[in-house]
Order: sequence, then structure tokens, then C-alpha cells
Amino acid sequence: MAARIDHLVTSGTFSLDGGTWEVDNNVWLVGDDEEVIVVDAAHDAEAIAAKVAGRRVTAIVCTHAHDDHVGAAPDLADRTGAPVLLHPADTELWKLTHPGLVPDGPLADGQRIRVGGTELTVLHTPGHAPGAVCLYAPELGTVFTGDTLFAGGPGATGRSFSDFPAIVDSIREKLLTLPADTVVRTGHGDSTTIGAEAGHVQEWIDRGH
Repeated sequence: MAARIDHLVTSGTFSLDGGTWEVDNNVWLVGDDEEVIVVDAAHDAEAIAAKVAGRRVTAIVCTHAHDDHVGAAPDLADRTGAPVLLHPADTELWKLTHPGLVPDGPLADGQRIRVGGTELTVLHTPGHAPGAVCLYAPELGTVFTGDTLFAGGPGATGRSFSDFPAIVDSIREKLLTLPADTVVRTGHGDSTTIGAEAGHVQEWIDRGH
């Protein structure tokens, strides 16, 4: 059976730079009836484990280390035995949420992750966070962008560890080069397509955000 994408939304808070905000996060599961990876273990390990439904979790992949995306990762790892994977450039952010814990393995640009008969390629896309990554699955016609690209434009870059010129370069070089009909599955909110976002990104650049 071909790999499929399962989705749930979890709710909690995002805290950084002294502020805290209520947020809803997209959690994505990619795999088949036997095995899955979890993209962003956000807020609620119990709810994510229920969605896994007894399948083997081969990896918990963190698109970046903001607390709303990694808060439940250690708990989910304990429940499933799966390794938590994070780009090393986000180590300092990770420590803000999980001091004394370290991820189980690194992510690197160009790394391939196989699950359920399909392959995802790690794209290092710094900007929203130094170690932000996206996961491109050409066989599924989709890319998981975390908080790098949303329906409406780039992710936020107004807080610590973020960089607007870097996120623009990342989107231009790593994402807008993908086929226009590639479905963009985001860390928050609705999905979109690469083609739909090309114009939005240019608008952001023109406004000098």
C-alpha cells in the first residue's frame, strides 16, 4: 500500500522572548499501515499517539525547535521508541524548551528519509529559525514546510533567532524551485501550493518585510 498523509491539529501555546500566545499546530503523519514518521510533535503526545494507531514510528522529525513544535517530542519518543531528529543549528532553541535533553539525531540538507515506500528529502531552510527544515516528498506531490512558508507568504521573522533575508533566500532557492502544483502542508493553518505562494512571497519582498 502506498504511503499516505494523516493530519491532526493540536492546541497549546508558543512562548519566546517573554511573550506567550495561544496556537493551533498542524501535526503530519506520513507512512502506511505499518510505519509512519511524525512531522512536528506539537503539544499533545497522547493525541498524536492515538493518531499513530499502533503503527511503528520510525522518526519524529522537527521542522524547527520552537516550543510549540517540539514540546511533546520527548514524551512521544518515550511512548513510541522513535528517535527525535532536529537540525543542529536549532540546538540553542531546543535547549530553551528541553534543557538537559538532546535530540536523538541530526537532520541535514539533502538527507533522505524513507517511510512506507516513499522518500522525503530534507531541505534546510533557515530564516524562521536557524535550523528550520522542510520535507519534500515528490512521490506524494507535497512539501511539509513547518513555519517557513504559509498560505499567504513567509513565516514570521520578528523574534529571536530569526532572519528575514535568510527566509526569503530559503524560499526562493529551496521551495519556489519545486513544481508549481506541489501541495504546501504548513505548520499552522491551511495548506496551499507552491504556485499560489510565488506571488505572495514577491509581495512580501516588495514591501520590505
